[in-house]
Amino acid sequence: MDLNDPRNKKYKAESCSRPRRIYELFFLIFIIAAAICLKLYTLQVRAHGYYLALAEGQHSVLKNLIPVRGEIFLKDKNGLYPVAVNKNTKMAYAVPREIEDLAMTASRVSQILGLDEQETKEKLENPEDMYEVLKHRLNDEEITSLQDAKLSGIHLSEETTRYYPAGELASQVLGFVGWKNNDFSGRYGIENFFESELKGEEGRLFQKRDSSGGWISTGVKEITPAKNGDSLILTIDHIIQYESEKILKSAVDKFKADKGTVIVMESKTGNILALANYPAFDPNNYGNEDMGNFRNAAISDPYECGSVFKTVTLASAIDSDKISPNTTYIDTGQVAEAGYIIRNSDLKANGVQTMTQVLEKSLNTGAIYAEKLLGNRNFSDYVKRFGLGTLSGIELPGENSGNIANLKEMNRNINFFTASFGQGISVTPIQLVSAYNAIANGGVLMKPRIIERIIKPDSEEETMPQEVRKVISQNAANEMTQILRSVVVNGHGKRADVPGYAVAGKTGTAQIASLDKKGYEEGKNIGTFAGYAPIENPEFTVLVKIDNPEGVEWAESSAAPTFGELMKFLLDYRNIEPTENYSQKDMDLFNQTHNLSRSFIDKKEKKELDSL
Repeated sequence: MDLNDPRNKKYKAESCSRPRRIYELFFLIFIIAAAICLKLYTLQVRAHGYYLALAEGQHSVLKNLIPVRGEIFLKDKNGLYPVAVNKNTKMAYAVPREIEDLAMTASRVSQILGLDEQETKEKLENPEDMYEVLKHRLNDEEITSLQDAKLSGIHLSEETTRYYPAGELASQVLGFVGWKNNDFSGRYGIENFFESELKGEEGRLFQKRDSSGGWISTGVKEITPAKNGDSLILTIDHIIQYESEKILKSAVDKFKADKGTVIVMESKTGNILALANYPAFDPNNYGNEDMGNFRNAAISDPYECGSVFKTVTLASAIDSDKISPNTTYIDTGQVAEAGYIIRNSDLKANGVQTMTQVLEKSLNTGAIYAEKLLGNRNFSDYVKRFGLGTLSGIELPGENSGNIANLKEMNRNINFFTASFGQGISVTPIQLVSAYNAIANGGVLMKPRIIERIIKPDSEEETMPQEVRKVISQNAANEMTQILRSVVVNGHGKRADVPGYAVAGKTGTAQIASLDKKGYEEGKNIGTFAGYAPIENPEFTVLVKIDNPEGVEWAESSAAPTFGELMKFLLDYRNIEPTENYSQKDMDLFNQTHNLSRSFIDKKEKKELDSL
């Protein structure tokens, strides 16, 4: 090789400079890595407290902007009983600039909290973000798992959630607070109807931001604090509600019925003391419950109530001076109209009968006779005056107005005849108990009242009982009460009586309208008993409804004894003095009747009970 060759000199120079450039590159990489490590050390170690304080500060600001939800209480003899309260729990949030391993953290957090991993990763990947909410209202398992994981940048903070300490008690009345899309708010019941009052008002924050949208920490900050929600005190007595639910559940289970409803109303005020449906649900675990049980059947489910409606027909005719309790007619056992034959439920022709006997024996022909004397238009007007076919105004969501559309065509007598004994029109339990309560209350219809007081952050507001209208006269109400008392003493309502007290009421056994064809379901019925006591000065108006009891054909064997058991408890609970003399034999008969009614009643047992 010729060392003097210029090409060899150039090669030699290039060979010497190559290692130097490699060293320079390594040095540059080292400097950059050292700078990154120093920056990370500064952010995650030395400035950890600063950025955590910023995140906590932002969370503190947010807490000041979120109102505390109002709570819900029932009443009892000793004061108030909480049924929807706020419970301390924890929320999970992230400080993204503290996170060391983004992929691992996103994976673990999504697994523990049940979140979408990709969405979680997107929340965590911006290192400039100081505060990111991951999930609210963690359960105990999630809290423990997150604490054990010890993930950098993932923190827990105190917050409140909704808790229902009584579980299923009054669940359809209360509803629950739950998620819908991204909104955590009242669902069903009181929680939904009074959502704006319970939720309160969120606060407002104004602060200047930089060009990238970040807060300027030294800028002007204006905070309008949140206004906490109102608390509600219901008219429901929690002891009466508990006992109503217990008795109702026992009846539905014993008769293997599909479901049932009980409403207890204070006769003079219209206050709802109990509103129970079975099956119910646990609002603390609403996600695991059958959604059908969320529905409040007492106000939402209209039905053809049957003979219990005859009370409305006769009360209207009495008020119009068309009949009296002793008015007679000849029962031929059937009425022919527009090609239809309408018969009595007992398929008998009873001859000369009084209006009192019409209800005692629950004669369809007698109800038609009274409706004919009253006239179609007057009958329709009275039905409306009793509050049927219109909303009662109870402060609960989902109320149904029922359906009395069949009473619009005044020349279709057949519609009015069937309506006179509760078929061809539909009502809700809350409408029906209100109609009976109007008779108990001297002819005055009261608006069902379920809110007694509203406790605001700075004041207290009491609602008052509200009269809707005068439906019938006091005299007509008194005469109707005597007829209903006779039904309990001499008619199909014997098992609803309570020894020592004068109880008034009426049974109703209705067929269930078919959902997929014209007519009614074969072999299915709904038993209802509605009434009040004591008749001298009514304290309670009660409705019991049992849907499709198995092996029980008539309401006198299902709804009536359930009513009697509940009414006895109510009178004892309120320490109402007996209004009539009774013996131990009467009490033994009461107990025997109710014990028998809690088992399947075959024909032989039914005859024995009828003879008592």
